[in-house]
Amino acid sequence: MGRIVVGTSSWADPGFIAEWYPPGLPARDRLSWYAGHFDGVDVNSTFYAVPAVGQVRRWVDETPAGFTFDVKLHRLLSRHSAPADSLPPALRVGVRTTPRGRVRLDDRLEAALADAVLAAVAPLADAGRLSTFLLQLSPAFGPRDHELDELAPLVGRLAPHVVAIELRNRSWAKPERLERTLAWLEDHGAAWVAVDAPHDDHFTIMPPVDAVTNPRVAYLRAHGRNREGYVRGRSVADRFAWRYDDAELEEIGARARELAGNAESVRLMFNNNRGSDAPVAAERMRERLGQTAGAQG
Repeated sequence: MGRIVVGTSSWADPGFIAEWYPPGLPARDRLSWYAGHFDGVDVNSTFYAVPAVGQVRRWVDETPAGFTFDVKLHRLLSRHSAPADSLPPALRVGVRTTPRGRVRLDDRLEAALADAVLAAVAPLADAGRLSTFLLQLSPAFGPRDHELDELAPLVGRLAPHVVAIELRNRSWAKPERLERTLAWLEDHGAAWVAVDAPHDDHFTIMPPVDAVTNPRVAYLRAHGRNREGYVRGRSVADRFAWRYDDAELEEIGARARELAGNAESVRLMFNNNRGSDAPVAAERMRERLGQTAGAQG
C-alpha cells in the first residue's frame, strides 16, 4: 500500500485563520503550526503569482523533513484569465493582452513562465519536498475546442516533476472519451486528479473517477458536495461550503485506500474551504486512517 498524505488546499485560507488557528497566532507561525497537524499541502497562492525564491526557502525551513508540497501552477498556465501584473516583472514586457487587459498565452510565454516557476520552487525540489505541480484547468478547456496535446509542452518542460492534471470539464470523462483521456495522461507521465464533488451532471462537475496514471503518485481532491454553491457561488466560501459527515469521509477514505493499492503515494487534499471545514475534515480523515499528527518522515 502506498502512503496516503492528507492535507488541505492552502494553509492560509481566511476561514482557517478565523476558526482553526489559535487566536492571535502570528502569520509567520501558521505554516509550522499547520505542519504539526498534516503531512502535506496544496499551495494555493502560487495560482495567483510566482513566489520569490526566498519565500519558498522559508517554507522549507518552517516545516519538518517529511512535509511535502503540491504547487498549484500559475492561472495562466491552467488557461484561466490573468492580468499582466500577475506575471513575474521580467515577463510582463511585450506580452500581448486582450482588450480587457488579460494576457494572451503563447508558446514562448508558456515556456518562460514554466521556467520561472521551476526556478522559484527550486528550494523545494532540492530538499526533496516537492510532490507535484497541480494544473487545475479552466472549465473552458474542453474537448470541443481543445486537445490534451496542447498541454504536452508544459508537462515536458516541468519534467521530471509530475504534473497532476485536474480537468474541470466533464466531457473529458464521458464514457466514450475517458479511456483516451487516461491513456494520454499515462503516456505523458501526468497524474489524473480524481475529485469528490457534488453529485450532478453539470459540465463543470467531474464524476468520481479514480485512476492511477503515474505509479509515483495518485491524487484525490475533496471539493465538498454543495451543488448550488459549486455551480453558482461567487466566492470560494460559497462554492466549496461543505462539512463532510462520517459516512462521506468513509467513502473518501475508501477511495484513497483503493488508489494507494496502485500508487507509491496518494495526495488526499480537502478543498471544502468554508471556515474550518477543510482542516476539520482532514483531521478526522487522519484519525480514520490511523495517522498521528505531524509530518511522517
